[in-house]
Order: sequence, then structure tokens, then C-alpha cells
Amino acid sequence: MAGGRRGLVAPQNTFLENIVRRSNDTNFVLGNAQIVDWPIVYSNDGFCKLSGYHRAEVMQKSSTCSFMYGELTDKEMSEKVRQTFENYEMNSFEILMYKKNRMPVWFFVKIAPIRNEQDKVVLFLCTFSDITAFKQPIEDDSSKGWGKFARLTRALTSSRGVLQQLAPAVHKGENVHKHSRLAEVLQLGSDILPQYKQETPKTPPHIILHYCLFKTTWDWVILILTFYTAIMVPYNVSFKTKQNNVTWLVVDSIVDVIFLVDIVLNFHTTFVGPAGEVISDPKLIRMNYVKTWFVIDLLSCLPYDVINAFENVDEGISSLFSSLKVVRLLRLGRVARKLDHYIEYGAAVLVLLVCVFGLAAHWLACIWYSIGDYEVIDEDTNRVRMDSWLYLLGETVGTPYRFNASGSGRWEGGPSKDSVYITSLYFTMTSLTSIGFGNIAPNTDGEKIFAVAMMMIGCESFGTFRCDLLKGLVLPPSREG
Repeated sequence: MAGGRRGLVAPQNTFLENIVRRSNDTNFVLGNAQIVDWPIVYSNDGFCKLSGYHRAEVMQKSSTCSFMYGELTDKEMSEKVRQTFENYEMNSFEILMYKKNRMPVWFFVKIAPIRNEQDKVVLFLCTFSDITAFKQPIEDDSSKGWGKFARLTRALTSSRGVLQQLAPAVHKGENVHKHSRLAEVLQLGSDILPQYKQETPKTPPHIILHYCLFKTTWDWVILILTFYTAIMVPYNVSFKTKQNNVTWLVVDSIVDVIFLVDIVLNFHTTFVGPAGEVISDPKLIRMNYVKTWFVIDLLSCLPYDVINAFENVDEGISSLFSSLKVVRLLRLGRVARKLDHYIEYGAAVLVLLVCVFGLAAHWLACIWYSIGDYEVIDEDTNRVRMDSWLYLLGETVGTPYRFNASGSGRWEGGPSKDSVYITSLYFTMTSLTSIGFGNIAPNTDGEKIFAVAMMMIGCESFGTFRCDLLKGLVLPPSREG
């Protein structure tokens, strides 16, 4: 799980989780047995410390660890290691390898093929033990003058931990299981040897697995409601709509309640830990959620629309609550994590890019209207700007701005909100995909600055989308094994 972690999706396989949990003192790597050269798919922290390589440097390299070979590495022994992998055998070797700093180290390497329920080898487990002390007795100032046998005895005594590490954990009177050799490689007793098969981790009764059917369905509901929020929030903020319509007020209130329920569920949902294991401890789950998404989720489910629905709410407070609704857009970060594992499919990439493009055009349309609405009427002089695109649109569609001298003494009229939104979306679409057609043009300084920025975004988006489409549709990722 290197790179961006997919916290919403994890394979239903507890093998790696059990290995990581039970082998803290073992240095091991796991290799894919079904791909050429058996690339490493996981390495624990112990192996990284022992070899001096970072996990990112080890991943996808050969499980034979040929990248650690050097001048003094026995070629015959390295060939035996390779033959063991090719024949899917279990074997052990003493071989001289080199750390990242090119320091030679003797390793005792154990290789074990791991089979699935169909008896097919799917992984290789390779454990490494440092036995340099056995091969090269330590010579320092305190050992000068000692005989060879004395130095060897001292090295063996000081390396008692190595002896314990190499000794198989088999107790007297214990029935040896047919897989006990693999348990020995893992430095585990055969009675607790994890199996490589699909199984559900054991969790407390009130804890939900993050990849179960219910949680997956719930995540898709949250995904759809998040897109609904991403569309409606900018529109309501820009057009300053008060939710006086009872139907929309009920719908938005239901959405807020669902987001609130989602917070409760997240306090009882497992997540993927740093080592790739499924964390089901309630205390760790709560701490992790509070440190990550809790604040954003809490702000996104506050009932801003219910507050704005009251007629006696001050205009400034209403505008403040309308602006705070933009916080809900931060939930799109979780949507990106949800969709991350679908980007390898060309059709999914195409649909995703179209949705992103449409959403970006919608947001820019809301901003374009906000600029026009702010500039069309000069509040200081109480005059209308005849070069504003909103004023020109009103004249075109036959609903011009008119000054109400006998009543409010303010400018009234203008194009309807539906007409304004459609026109704004049309302008942003044409600006993002080309340079526009000129029937709607920026005239004021604010409009021109925004139009320039939008055309730059369009150029960048066009280049990015084209590259993604070529990767996703023309050159789909190969799937070996």
C-alpha cells in the first residue's frame, strides 16, 4: 500500500495482516510468485533496517534480492537461490550479500512458497537472519592475543540472540503440522500459522468492516450526496437563494441527517493501518477519525439551510452561513480516495473526466454570475453599469434593469435566475473548450481578469485530460499473471 493509501477498499485477505502482527522480530519480504522475476510486493520494517534500503527502493525488485549481490557473492549459491524460486521449492541458504552502503553481510535466508486454497503458489516468503558473527568473529582491542577458538566462542556467546532467532520454535510433545516448515520460516508455532485464504477478520460486535457490503453501499450513497452538495452549495451561495421552498428544505435536511449518521458510523468503522493491517480496535478507530476527517465532516453536516430559512435572520448572518456551506466541498477529497481504485479502467477514466469537467464548469459559472451581480449595480452611485454582461443579457432577452423611482428607489428587474445560470454555464463551457464565440463577452476589468484565468484553466485542463485519456483508453495498463 505504498503511495496514496486506499482507506475505503482493502482485499479480504488476512494473511499479510497476520504476518505483520505476529512477526515483529522477523526480517522478511513477500514476492509475487506469478510474475516474471518474482517482484517484491511487501517488505517489513525489519528487512529495511537490516538491508539499509527504504521500502520504496525494495518494492518491485526481484525476491531473489539480486540487487544486494556483490563481488564476493557466491555465483553458485545465487544460482541455487534462483533455482529454488523457479521450482517453487522450500529451501534455506547461507549467502554473502551487501547492504545499501555496500557493507558485506552474511545472511541465513529461508525461502518458502505460499499456496492458496487451490494449491497454487501465489507468494514467496523470504526471511533473512544476520549470521555475520558466525562467519567473522569480532576482533577488537579487548580480544587481541586471544586464540581463534576463544574469539569464536566469544562471538557465539555475544550472538545468542541470533541463535535464538535461527532455532525453530517447536515444543516437546507438539504434533508437527504438515505446514510446520512454513511456520518455522515465519518463526511462528504451527498452531498459529496464518492461512492464505479469503476470510473475514474478527472484529468487535459494534465495529463495521470498511469493505463489507453495507459500508460499500453506504459509501456510494455518501458519494452521490457529496456530488449533490458540490452542485447545490456553489449555486445557493452565488445566487443567494433562501430555502423557502419546503420541498428543497426537507431534502437538504435529510442530507444533513445522513451526513450526521455517517459521522457516527465512521466512529465504528475499521481502517487500514500503516503496515497494511485492518485496525479494529475501537479506541484507535476513534482517535484516527478525530485526527483526520471528523472536523470537516462535522462542519459539513451543520443545518445551514434551516437557519437561512427563517425570515428574521440578519442578512449578514445569513450570508455567513451560506459561505460556511462551502466547507462541504472538502468532502470531495474523500470522493477522490473512493474513486482512486477505478482509474485503471479506460471507461471509468472517461466518465470521471467528464464529471470533473462538468463540475468545474458549474463552479466557474457560479463565480462568473457573482462577478456580474457584484458589478452590474454601483451601490455608491446607485447607477447600473451598461457594459456589464448581466445588463447586456437583460437587454437581449427583453428583461432589462429598471430604476424604481416611485417605490424602493433601487434598480429592479433584470434576467431571470434560470436564464442567468444557463448563460453563465454556456460561457464557461465555451471558454474552457475554446476561446468563446463572442456572443457573451467580458467587458469590465473584473470580467476580463476572470476570463483570462478561465482560459488558462481551460488550456491546462485540456492538456491534462488528453494525457489521461491517452493513458486510460489508448494504453491501458497491462495485467500479467
